[in-house]
Amino acid sequence: MKWMLLPFRRYAEFSGRSRRMEFWMFQLLGLIVGAVLYTLILAGGGMEWVTLVAATAEGTAVDSQLEEFSFGPLGWVGIVGLMVWVVAAFIPSIALTVRRLHDRNMTGWYLPGFVVAVLCLSLIPILGTIVVLALEIGWIVLMALPGTPGQNKYGPDPLGEADAEAFA
Repeated sequence: MKWMLLPFRRYAEFSGRSRRMEFWMFQLLGLIVGAVLYTLILAGGGMEWVTLVAATAEGTAVDSQLEEFSFGPLGWVGIVGLMVWVVAAFIPSIALTVRRLHDRNMTGWYLPGFVVAVLCLSLIPILGTIVVLALEIGWIVLMALPGTPGQNKYGPDPLGEADAEAFA
């Protein structure tokens, strides 16, 4: 659990290095929180909303039902919770990714470069989608590779310190 919450303790720390355990446990935390909150949204009327939107897209005359639709209290708890999570986890996620790149002895500027490349390539039909998919798979592999052993220009090896408190 401490590895999942460590990025919040190092909230906007863009210097230094982060090990794979910290990165992937934070990703797991995001997956768990997202699954719980999306389940609340769907249980609170989200599934009915999705069905109405899909029926409207198909041309079925349900516009009046869509206008009268309202989420239940459980749906609103999920929506607000999801918004709070996204706002709270945005900066730590970026900082953690930059530190993970530092662990690979790469500059953090690769992150905005990757985002711009994905946004630009996603505008190209079919071929752009295939290239973006390949880039995203490559990014996942890059984040999964071990860091450079020993000290690099971004700091000491985080594996040299086995405890999470060393980087808090």
